Amino acid sequence: MRKLTLKYGKAYTELSIPEKNLYAILSPMDLEKVADDREEVKNALNNPIGSIPLKEMAKGKKNVVILASDITRPSPSHILLPPIIEELVEAGVKYDQITVVFGLGYHRKHTEEEKKKLVGEQIYHKVKCIDHDINDCVYLGTTKRGVPVEVFKPVTQKDLLIATGNLEFHYKAGYSGGDKALHPGVCSKRTIETNHEMMIQPGTMPGKADGNPMREDIEEAGRIAKVDFIVNAVLNNNKEIVKVVAGDPIKAHREGTKYIDKMYKRRIGEKADIVVASCGGYPKDINLYQAQKGLENASFAVRDGGSIILLAECRDGLGEKTFEEWMLKAKSPHEPVEWIKKDFILGAHKAAFICAVLERAKVYLISSLDKDFTKDIFFTPAVSAQAALDEALSEYGDQAKVLVLTNANSTVPYVE
Repeated sequence: MRKLTLKYGKAYTELSIPEKNLYAILSPMDLEKVADDREEVKNALNNPIGSIPLKEMAKGKKNVVILASDITRPSPSHILLPPIIEELVEAGVKYDQITVVFGLGYHRKHTEEEKKKLVGEQIYHKVKCIDHDINDCVYLGTTKRGVPVEVFKPVTQKDLLIATGNLEFHYKAGYSGGDKALHPGVCSKRTIETNHEMMIQPGTMPGKADGNPMREDIEEAGRIAKVDFIVNAVLNNNKEIVKVVAGDPIKAHREGTKYIDKMYKRRIGEKADIVVASCGGYPKDINLYQAQKGLENASFAVRDGGSIILLAECRDGLGEKTFEEWMLKAKSPHEPVEWIKKDFILGAHKAAFICAVLERAKVYLISSLDKDFTKDIFFTPAVSAQAALDEALSEYGDQAKVLVLTNANSTVPYVE
């Protein structure tokens, strides 16, 4: 018998699995942080991937725009921006010719203090720092998938565009980083919504860039808007920099994804009958809306007709109003899957993604949610992970394969 301790909320839960049934335990493998963050950025700038050096590219430029992530993202802009701006100034660009634009997407505007915190005191006082405005965008063209590319007006007036950000899995666009700083970062509501509708298309999943329609559309928008150069930080689970990549928006991005894959992508020989998935504890399982990432990743490892045992405390309930409305008004898991095809609504999209998993697997939910409420949203409640596992093993028999994800929100299993 193998005894495991898994994170659940701010605590832990114990689980015993018969050795004969234990197929695999998949966990992230964080890389160590670099010795010197600033030197790592400088090294990336001095060794660009698929591009001439930024200093060379910046010569003669009069209006440089740097895209930076907003306060909701872990991108270390205060570390990335100083060496970038140093390079620009050495190339002859003046401080008053540099604008940092924070990509808000749908998010709220920053306070001046938040802007200062994001870029650091010195940069804040040397260059212009502004928020993207979703209502002040200019049409630049349409992608081959029919998405209108409407970009924040000041970004379109640049003669050099640099995108910064952090690299991590994105549950539908494959990865963050690269051209995502532009789209959805600094685009219009119409552009963002039209691209987000691609989430339901085949091929959209974490850990897949090439052949992912959503990612490819984002990158086509990047070419239309002429993103010239990217600087992306790869972070581990502690939000420490393990690698910085710089250069061509596609080539440098793909190099960076290799480090994400090494830490968080895990190969399996075949899908399991039962997948036990801990989201990774608080705050990753603070609500079902966040825990959806762990459920989605678990779904890549379970066979059709199998069972997932999801450990997600959900101390804040479902976590999003529209998501909750869709989950509660549906009479079957099939309904949200069909509704989203006719009317794509952000928030509701996660109800459709959860229900798509519920259609192909039985999902036990170990949470603080009321038992009847859990049933109302099509999950199977269980008093503990052990009780759910025992029930699933009795259903699938002695030879059932059990796979465990110790940190499901950030681990992507794939069959090769």
